[in-house]
Amino acid sequence: MQNKIQNKKVLVTGGAGFIGANIVETLLKQDNEVICLDNFITGKKENISRFLDNSSFRLIEGDIRDKEICAGAVKDVDIVLHQAALGSVPRSVKDPVTTNDINIGGFLNMLIAAKDEGIKRFVYASSSSVYGDNNDLPKIENKTGNPLSPYALTKKVNEYYAGIFSDLYGIQTIGLRYFNVFGKYQDPKGPYAAVIPKFIMLLLKGESPVINGDGEQTRDFTYVDNVVMANQIAALTDNPDAVNTVYNVAFGVNTSINELYNILKEYLTSFNKNTSDLLPQYGPEQPGDVRHSMASVEKAVKLLGYDPQYSLKEGLKIAIEWYVNNLS
Repeated sequence: MQNKIQNKKVLVTGGAGFIGANIVETLLKQDNEVICLDNFITGKKENISRFLDNSSFRLIEGDIRDKEICAGAVKDVDIVLHQAALGSVPRSVKDPVTTNDINIGGFLNMLIAAKDEGIKRFVYASSSSVYGDNNDLPKIENKTGNPLSPYALTKKVNEYYAGIFSDLYGIQTIGLRYFNVFGKYQDPKGPYAAVIPKFIMLLLKGESPVINGDGEQTRDFTYVDNVVMANQIAALTDNPDAVNTVYNVAFGVNTSINELYNILKEYLTSFNKNTSDLLPQYGPEQPGDVRHSMASVEKAVKLLGYDPQYSLKEGLKIAIEWYVNNLS
């Protein structure tokens, strides 16, 4: 089974974002021509600055809410890896309109552009948030619940749109439900920073992070290289039963926020000895947050050959080294 995209022309929307930049980096190493489409609302130019002189890389600074930009970006492309979205549950609670415009309107624009260009394979980022108020563990693809945030709703609508376009127009779509992805290039700053980079930054500075709620909520933390691999095998699969559906992309193990904090504190003590004495602060729960999350990856293993290589602890060691070398 082929698991590396090579000698293709690939569009990565949101390619200057955390996950997108990791995908772009990998694809360039594998002799592909890569187009990055990003509006830099959440993506960062420093994530892709080292690619700008690469003749196989092209940056389109534009917005997926612009139909003409989308149409131009997909020109002569073999594969679309759609990562562009306005992330963060709290951000969507605060500003549901912009989240909807980008995540649903922009997604539809990209689907139409890909369809009109005749692109056969459209892989897109969905989210574990679609499981909503379904408390079953592990999360299984065919059992979702009611969305608990505008962000979660947008991802659910993406999946419906992808299914309709597959049925009506013949474009092959695969949705990847990411579970709490972390790794290099993930921004530790700002009000909507994810928990792992935010905790790493604060602990390196000798400061105590704030844990929302009691810290006993659990997440299936997924190192970004597992996600990059999932995008590639989804783009390449020739299994007819594997397309026009969705998959969990995770490691398949859940960890509480309190456990995560203790692991990070242990690993970071060697970089800042004062870290060992730091105790977390506890704040209010975030509205729209899911209490527990853990994925079954059985479907992806069976149909795509998904084989995640990095556990939480293995990924944290790599991520910490990157942050230590790159945080100023």
